Amino acid sequence: MMVQNINGINPLNNIQNTRRTTEAARNISVSSSDSITVSDEAKEAAKVYFLNKVADETPDVRSDLVAAVKEKIKDPNYLNSAVIGATADRILESFGF
Repeated sequence: MMVQNINGINPLNNIQNTRRTTEAARNISVSSSDSITVSDEAKEAAKVYFLNKVADETPDVRSDLVAAVKEKIKDPNYLNSAVIGATADRILESFGF
């Protein structure tokens, strides 16, 4: 009986290659002392990535604070010259003045 290629595959070669692979796998020893080191640059890049992701997921407006300020403004005694002056100073400081 003659074995010929079936669809470009020789069944005998597949069996021979399988045996070689199995025999080679038996001869390879596994090292249990593998280790990995991560550079400081990679750690910093991971930290930046995490912080960017958190910033993207955080809403720009904190509605709980907005609601609290709206309630304070409704009280006519809250808006006085001291509060207005302090607010103006904080706005100027945020712009670097």
